[in-house]
Amino acid sequence: MHLPFWHLVWGCDVRALAVILFALITFCGFARDGFAAEVPATADQYRRELTRVVQQEWGLDGSVAVHAAQIHQESGWRAHVDSPVGAQGLAQFMPTTADWIAEIYPDLGAAAPYSPVWAIRAMVRYDRHILDRLTPWRSPVLAACDAWAFTLSGYNGGPGWVSRDRRLAQNAGADADVWWGNVEHFSNRASWAMRENRHYPRRILLELVPIYIDAGWPGGDPCSE
Repeated sequence: MHLPFWHLVWGCDVRALAVILFALITFCGFARDGFAAEVPATADQYRRELTRVVQQEWGLDGSVAVHAAQIHQESGWRAHVDSPVGAQGLAQFMPTTADWIAEIYPDLGAAAPYSPVWAIRAMVRYDRHILDRLTPWRSPVLAACDAWAFTLSGYNGGPGWVSRDRRLAQNAGADADVWWGNVEHFSNRASWAMRENRHYPRRILLELVPIYIDAGWPGGDPCSE
């Protein structure tokens, strides 16, 4: 049987390789733009809605800048983007997580991760859901910067992992109420998951939030107080 030429290179279809290469280039371009250390122009169209939702959920002193930085890290403010693992939309919810949030918070309506309005409301609500369930184990209160780091770690990898990581830190003699320099160093996650999860709050809180504050987005910086 005679095979076309493109089937003879490395025993595979060159056209398929071209499609894969194009997808990788496209995704790398998204990652570069989405992670750029400046406020994308596309963020402006969502600023008013995000401000309204954050202040409704957290009060007038809620940090719009923190949530804006989180969207920046998640999707680069691209409402219809998919990640290679299947996360969807502005807030990069996995479909099962989006369905779960819609189930426990029916006032949000049916899961619609590609809808910017739904994604913003669900992300802000889920952040609040995680943070409200954090409790200090020894200190009277959690410092704001640590509380937000725990919250973002939970958003990225699941709140259950945060509790397990805190327990590991406590058992090792570290302070389970302090993320930075303490809990952040303890986990039984896979090494790749550990790297991604620890990068997530550090990137958002220490690198991106100051950029949004400087650009005039409302709300305080929890790690500068």
